[in-house]
Amino acid sequence: MTERYAVFGNPIAHSKSPKIHSMFATQTAQSLSYEAILAPRDEFELSFRKFTANNGLGANVTVPFKEYAFALCDELSEQAELAGAVNTLSVLSNGKIRGDNTDGLGLVADLKRSIGSLAGLNVLLVGAGGAARGCVLPLLQSDIAELTIVNRTHTKAETLADIFNDYGHVKTLPINHTGQSYDLIINSTSSSLTGEVPNISPETIAAHTVCYDMMYGSVATAFNVWAVKQNANRVIDGLGMLVGQAAESFLIWRKVMPEVEPVLIQLRSEL
Repeated sequence: MTERYAVFGNPIAHSKSPKIHSMFATQTAQSLSYEAILAPRDEFELSFRKFTANNGLGANVTVPFKEYAFALCDELSEQAELAGAVNTLSVLSNGKIRGDNTDGLGLVADLKRSIGSLAGLNVLLVGAGGAARGCVLPLLQSDIAELTIVNRTHTKAETLADIFNDYGHVKTLPINHTGQSYDLIINSTSSSLTGEVPNISPETIAAHTVCYDMMYGSVATAFNVWAVKQNANRVIDGLGMLVGQAAESFLIWRKVMPEVEPVLIQLRSEL
């Protein structure tokens, strides 16, 4: 019987995960199937249990089910626990469900592939929602010097910083603060989807600053277009993060790490 994997979401038709994991499977000579499953918004657990009853061994989880997935796990990785959300579910040999969050690992892997070591960098994280929360621990574990979190609602940034204070140097500032620039700025908000840009000061960008938007598309995102106008050293979109988090999920399930670069090149050519 085919070993099955899937991605659950609503909507889900746009998902690139089946293509990514199919390419990973071919590349690593793994025999498996991977499908996209549209789960009703109020029936995620029912959909997932039905999947596991039919040889489903693992699943990725996307909007709006990452918190639902978190709730049904029997055990959690430290990263998933701190993130409060799960994007990777695994059925263990004893039938229990384990939850991981590979989003931040995917981000850090993409950053390292693009700009090298993150050690010693002064990083600004824009946004304090689920996408940001999933990335804080891997960033802090990359030996960055300091992480500053800003958010439209400042209290949300403070709440997020409090969760991770024991793991590294984390602070918050008002979103439109001035007088300070950063080595790396990461936009975790979905503002680019609506063509908007977070209300951060141009002063946060210096000649050496790299700007990263977790969103991606066939053209440069609104945030990256703005960053280029502020003379950022380099801008990067989130396609590599998408492929990177998928590779980390694949490693959890199949115990082999696929190569990200050829998959990334293929997806980029199809945007």
